[in-house]
Amino acid sequence: MKKTKACGVLVFRRQPQLSFLLMKHPHRYDLPKGHIEEGETEEQCALREMWEETGISFHSVRLQPGFRYSEVYHPYEARFGPGRVEKTLVIFIGWLLKDSPITVTEHGDFEWRNWEPPHDIQRFTINPLLEACEKFFAEHPIPTDCV
Repeated sequence: MKKTKACGVLVFRRQPQLSFLLMKHPHRYDLPKGHIEEGETEEQCALREMWEETGISFHSVRLQPGFRYSEVYHPYEARFGPGRVEKTLVIFIGWLLKDSPITVTEHGDFEWRNWEPPHDIQRFTINPLLEACEKFFAEHPIPTDCV
């Protein structure tokens, strides 16, 4: 089975209140994420994809040390031909350091969702990721030096 990896960032901001960024497709939510390129680290891929899909620059976000969410699933991906692939998805938390306008390039829209756990947004990927964030935040303080 062909294996592939995608990386992305769950972007958080503190103002006007603690919230996180979701990208919107017509019938589901998504995150800024994409496939890792040869020679990239997971973090480099995540930040590049965030910038390409939201317009948020690398310098406007700080990745949360110690947080790395990962899941494996088996989708169909046309670029790999017929059949399923084993896809590893890696997501980092990113803290917005300065206000940045969102420029949507690969999604229909975006939404800042208030951090009010527990969340029930989307059964696959989004809910488990937010549960992992909630557990992480219970043991690690939320940074105060971000917007």
